[in-house]
Amino acid sequence: MAFSELVSRLKSSLIREILAAAQRPEVMSFAGGLPAEVMLPPVQWQDMPLSMGQYGMSEGEPQLREALAEQARQLGVPCSASQVLVVSGSQQTLDLAAKLFIDPGTEVLLEAPTYLAALQIFQLFGAACLSVPLEADGPDLTRLRARLEQHRPAFIYLIPTFQNPSAVRYSEARRDAVASLLDEFGVTLIEDEPYRELSFDGGSATPIVSRLQKASWIYTGTVSKTLLPGLRVGYLIASQDLFPHLLRLKQSADLHTNRVGQWQAMQWIGTTQYQQHLHELRGFYRQRRDAFQAALETHFSDLAQWQVPQGGLFFWLSLKQPLDTRTLLDSALAQDVTFMPGEPFFSEPERNLGHLRLNFSHIDPARLDEGLKRLATVIRQAQAAQAA
Repeated sequence: MAFSELVSRLKSSLIREILAAAQRPEVMSFAGGLPAEVMLPPVQWQDMPLSMGQYGMSEGEPQLREALAEQARQLGVPCSASQVLVVSGSQQTLDLAAKLFIDPGTEVLLEAPTYLAALQIFQLFGAACLSVPLEADGPDLTRLRARLEQHRPAFIYLIPTFQNPSAVRYSEARRDAVASLLDEFGVTLIEDEPYRELSFDGGSATPIVSRLQKASWIYTGTVSKTLLPGLRVGYLIASQDLFPHLLRLKQSADLHTNRVGQWQAMQWIGTTQYQQHLHELRGFYRQRRDAFQAALETHFSDLAQWQVPQGGLFFWLSLKQPLDTRTLLDSALAQDVTFMPGEPFFSEPERNLGHLRLNFSHIDPARLDEGLKRLATVIRQAQAAQAA
């Protein structure tokens, strides 16, 4: 059977494979970016009008688009509801953007490390994925300028607030500098902010797109981390030159995002109830982060280095004695523990060994210490075998 060239580039999602393997109840998983189920808000379906079961507008529900536009304007994003497109999770934004910009060989620019699924999508469409290393408060600006001077990529994809996987939050100064460079070189920005609301220190910074003067942009977010991931409701807001093309691509993909999920999101976004939920959510995850940090100090202080995340759902560890952490998966699962190797988050994984992404939001706190203890033992055994 002959398939398309596109299918030949399609790679399975490692994170989905790991999550499937971790379905056994005895497995202690640090792998996925799963919200805590105890914090998923209650759903109210009884008042949903029957009309929500009918086909809807490709752009999304007008009331939801208005609420999302208002939320974005409060962050300084210059937009109206006419620039908002409700999508099937912010993952669809990346798919639509890839279709809009990428032909085989098209150069795109990413952080190193970057979101695993973004790499998967962009490489599926044949992109040449270039990268700029992340520092403690944003991308290496010298390297970023050099990349822009040498390559002029079709777009740059950034996650500036509690980045997945590194949890880095760009400083105000880095955001200003990145915006200035993108304006200077006329490079489109795709800014992904799924974790913006999960800040534990009260700090924030306005989106990079709010600082742009010339460059085109797409800003994308989701309700998956704050409400219900199962709704699969996200959104993109785009500069006016890009929006009509993205809308047509959305129409050709799935006509419109499910209206039942949109209705549920409308019951929350922009309400006092939602703000109270976010306050409780931040406090809950802050406690889980602190417990995770204490357990890491106990079991990993001699093995790895890390920064305590100020938001988001992940710790990013760099081993003091690097090895390919992908080789640890089978041994970890044999000990009923799993995690996300760091190598797949890089466009050049073989040159970036020795990192782990650990999720702190989902695991039962009663099993946290034992899970990290077992994972640390697996790493020590592998390092000893490597040194032998």
